[in-house]
Amino acid sequence: MYMVSGETMHTVQLPVPLGAPPSSEPAEPNSMPTVSAPAAPHSAATTPAQAGRTEPLVRFAGVQKTYDGVQLVVRQLDLDIRRGEFLTLLGPSGSGKTTTLMMLAGFESPTAGEILLDGRPITRTPPHKRDFGMVFQNYALFPHMTVGQNVGYPLTVRKVLAAAREAQVAKALAMVRLAGLSDRFPSQLSGGQQQRVALARALVFEPQLVLMDEPLGALDKQLREHMQIELKELHRQLGVTFVYVTHDQGEALTMSDRVAVFNEGVIQQLDTVEQLYEKPANRFVAGFVGDNTVLRGVLRSAGKVAEMALPDGRVLTGLNVSGAAAGAQVEACIRPERVVLQRQAEASGPEVLAAEVARVIYFGDHLRLLCTIGGGQADATVKLPLSGLQGAAPPQSGERVWLRLPVDHVRIYAA
Repeated sequence: MYMVSGETMHTVQLPVPLGAPPSSEPAEPNSMPTVSAPAAPHSAATTPAQAGRTEPLVRFAGVQKTYDGVQLVVRQLDLDIRRGEFLTLLGPSGSGKTTTLMMLAGFESPTAGEILLDGRPITRTPPHKRDFGMVFQNYALFPHMTVGQNVGYPLTVRKVLAAAREAQVAKALAMVRLAGLSDRFPSQLSGGQQQRVALARALVFEPQLVLMDEPLGALDKQLREHMQIELKELHRQLGVTFVYVTHDQGEALTMSDRVAVFNEGVIQQLDTVEQLYEKPANRFVAGFVGDNTVLRGVLRSAGKVAEMALPDGRVLTGLNVSGAAAGAQVEACIRPERVVLQRQAEASGPEVLAAEVARVIYFGDHLRLLCTIGGGQADATVKLPLSGLQGAAPPQSGERVWLRLPVDHVRIYAA
């Protein structure tokens, strides 16, 4: 069977069209050494929907992956995937998220460690015997088959009788709102419709786990955002476990129950979307997920709530997230929407910084202000809802303003 990935055609011997592209990384040698690595730092928050479910559907236990015997692509990975959750693996290119998904799918083998499904090892189980639904960015639809034939193919190779197969195909197409298009060919569909066909094919045989590798990457922004909502609603209706890979933080925050943020082969934080955004565990997560105003200085006092001195002598108070010691070089981060803009003089204090508006950017529903605060710091970003103006004229470039940074929303990290 031939599977197409990007512009290259590869021969893949699979009994079902999983559509998995070959790894873009170097081929794995026949024998790989086990390389020691520190455990991945992450938190494991429990969502209300998952409360009481203690036995994970999938468990990665001490999993490592290297292609050259030296560089670890995935380090000591210990990860539980809960039944029925929508888990997103988020991170920059080369962070290990796609390799993790490929190991779960069976297209890559771990160098060390074990992958368990319902408590049973599947590390050496071939992909087609894992019975997972899979959706990829290139869709991997058969161009010579109709929509119905594409969706029904996994049932055909499983030798499902024609009558039952037809009913299951119709049900799957109705789920993705493509009823009535069974006789069309992929070339007659839009990109969004092709993506739905690929999703229907992944769901038609009712798998307990669906794996998705950036399936919305080829769609335009408006359609991508629409499909995010549809995917989340479909997940809610079906209760199937979804594992989704993306580098798009907006996708991750929109659809996920939990997000695992990867960097350099390590999960930096595993949490609910709210905790991930509001309480990033380290400087990398704070910078990768969402926008931040970042201020640099030296910590003046230790403790949970600490003061930091900016280079020009001004003092800022925030939460000492990383437990830095007094005298350490630190960075303070705050979300743009948490900065309170005052257009009249404020009393000085550890929460208030005088600034000047350098630039005003119109975003439709809000204004984004870039404010110069001096002292060698980068411009501070302020998100100002248009409704917050209450009829007043918007701030202008060159205007003198005061920025209040609430202590509870200032997070201080060791630099």
